[in-house]
Amino acid sequence: MSSPLTSIAGVARAVVGADGRLLSADAALLDLQRAAGGDDDGPIAVPQLAAVVVLARKLGILLSRPVVAATEDRDLRFWVRARPEGDNVHLAAFDWVETPLHGAASDPDREADLAMLAEGWGWQVDTALNFLSAWSDRPEAFELPRAGQSFAQWFQLREGEGGAMPILSAMLAGHVFRDQPAVLRTDPAIRFRLSGVPIRDALGRIAGYRGRAETLAEQAEPGIAAGDGGENYGGLEFGRHLDRSLRLPLGRIIANAETISGKLEGPLRADYAAYAADIAQAGRHLMALVDDLADLRAVERPGFSTAREALDLADIARRATGLLAVRAADRNIRIDVPAPDDSLMAVGEFRRALQVMVNLIGNAVRYSPAGSSVWVRADILGGMPALIVADQGPGIPAEDQARIFDKFERLGRSEDGGSGLGLYISRLLARAMDGDILVESERGQGARFVFTLPGPAGLPH
Repeated sequence: MSSPLTSIAGVARAVVGADGRLLSADAALLDLQRAAGGDDDGPIAVPQLAAVVVLARKLGILLSRPVVAATEDRDLRFWVRARPEGDNVHLAAFDWVETPLHGAASDPDREADLAMLAEGWGWQVDTALNFLSAWSDRPEAFELPRAGQSFAQWFQLREGEGGAMPILSAMLAGHVFRDQPAVLRTDPAIRFRLSGVPIRDALGRIAGYRGRAETLAEQAEPGIAAGDGGENYGGLEFGRHLDRSLRLPLGRIIANAETISGKLEGPLRADYAAYAADIAQAGRHLMALVDDLADLRAVERPGFSTAREALDLADIARRATGLLAVRAADRNIRIDVPAPDDSLMAVGEFRRALQVMVNLIGNAVRYSPAGSSVWVRADILGGMPALIVADQGPGIPAEDQARIFDKFERLGRSEDGGSGLGLYISRLLARAMDGDILVESERGQGARFVFTLPGPAGLPH
């Protein structure tokens, strides 16, 4: 980083070429470019400035926007005016306000706060918790957040010791926070420890946060020695790395294809938009397959177990149906669910029970004829709480009813896009929760799946 910038009473100007590179710049903007890690004649390194240039060029009009930036020891706020002229964009920055970071630079507490940011990769967010920038001095195993991306869309916060969430109380009070556990939302196997310090404006008000994300070593699966290379259990380590390698590019493909198919960047030929929609759909199918393979690794791991907590099966049925409402509407299929005031308590793990129901109802929607109905009921069967999913599909012949729970079994339906793992994984999950999944069906008479779990008496005391 460069030395602190000089206060500016007037206007600082710059010219940006068609390729986004600086053609010329006054000293103040040039110092800011260097402070952000950019070259004197390189692309604009301050994300907000670069965004204003792109927007002004795209719209072809004069724009004026506020900008927040920072060096290592002070914050800057100013207005920038961007004026397109031919292939270039002319910038004028004015009304600069420079303030040292809140507190004296020699304050030992402040120095300790800044020292804690030395590990990991850096980020800065505004008061709306949108990323202004992210940077790292080494390659990461994931793509860093982009300017404008939401903090909550990128990080999934986790509870720390005693159920504490350090970041929440700190941000509410405008304080420093340390050791906030989090995971990458697109790949929960990638874990972080977050720390941050508040950025303040000239009046001492919070203008955002600057922080660091320390990437933690991946936790070893229970019962598997870390670093064993997966030799103890079917290439577990290889599978974890395969997940990570696939999720990031697949997520990027899906997001970009959806942007194109939705014509968010402007008009597009209908056939091109349709191609992009097909790409997005194929990407989602591959991502679902990655999810299935990850679940397969988990449920087949020696010693796999689930949590035991009180569940409302009727509520789980309603939630699962809500997740599949769009898919059902696309095929004009009505899903009849337990009434809002219906309740049936059981014992199991909420997340896994919901996963089982999403699979059962999803299968019913997939194999039912358009315009038909799927019924979901909560009842007591054989003395156990149960959820029943019934459809009007083609039914399952008696000789195939045992096979549908086999791994990779699709009964010859290669065109349905499934992995053949859903029912296999669902039954293993149900049995891990001391329940089961049974099927009742006849050819041409639809299918009825019954998912049972223990009653509340099974809760530990």
